[in-house]
Amino acid sequence: MKVGADKYFFGIAKVGTKGQIVIPKDARDKYNISAGDNVLVLGDEKMGLWIATADVFDKAAPGALAELIRRGV
Repeated sequence: MKVGADKYFFGIAKVGTKGQIVIPKDARDKYNISAGDNVLVLGDEKMGLWIATADVFDKAAPGALAELIRRGV
């Protein structure tokens, strides 16, 4: 369900006994995620988890790396 200009609510996913979740079909369709695709899972202690497709990571990685270097991490 679209909830803003570029924001969506896709539902709730249940965590299975092996720690796996199923990405809702509407989300997979919207972001062209297919079986066997890799996704990036990031976490922030205040904001929670973020799941991104590999192409988002490819676009964000240079800036993220520069920020890590700037912070001396």
